[in-house]
Amino acid sequence: MYLKDKKAVIFDMDGVIIDTEVIWKQAEKEVFSSLGVNVIEEYAKETQSMITSEVTQFWYKKFPWSNIGLREAEQMVVSRVVELIKSKDCLIHGVKTFMERLKSKNYKIGLATNSPFTIIPVVLGKLEIAHLFDAISSAEFEVKGKPDPAIYYTTARKLAIDPKYCLVIEDSYSGILAAKKAGMSVAFFTNGNKKLHFEIADYRIDSFNMMELI
Repeated sequence: MYLKDKKAVIFDMDGVIIDTEVIWKQAEKEVFSSLGVNVIEEYAKETQSMITSEVTQFWYKKFPWSNIGLREAEQMVVSRVVELIKSKDCLIHGVKTFMERLKSKNYKIGLATNSPFTIIPVVLGKLEIAHLFDAISSAEFEVKGKPDPAIYYTTARKLAIDPKYCLVIEDSYSGILAAKKAGMSVAFFTNGNKKLHFEIADYRIDSFNMMELI
């Protein structure tokens, strides 16, 4: 029973409630390539756990451009991600039903994402799950994104739940590390990729259709 003694479940967004890894990669490559950046895979791997402003700064340091500012470049990426989310099939099966079951059992639900805040309503609207959340947090408003634990402290505070009573569902090492630093239990979501494993996670979830979760 993953939720024994827990009062809240906090979800990461990208890779947990919506499958956007490919979308972010596409937007990153399109936008920065248009600015003259050589978006090679070796470097792109380093940006996967960064917030958007950090990604922009990373590429600017590697391949400086002069025609637009960093903030504008960052917004170009965000806008492209929004377009792709709206147009592509990127839903993760079972997550809405899982959240509805949590609510029916009186668990509080939070969202803690490294993504910019403007992307959140697009995702929640597409999945029709905005009404299920009791607290929403973006690392855009923290000094540091994950793996820093700040966003999880913020979300627990919004939920009015002690971190030790929160279960976090994450799909990345940096996210798991952030939640563990905040004193929360963590379930690693693989989305069916059973080869993936992180030792620091407390639990593992391959599918939201696993009935024993609640």
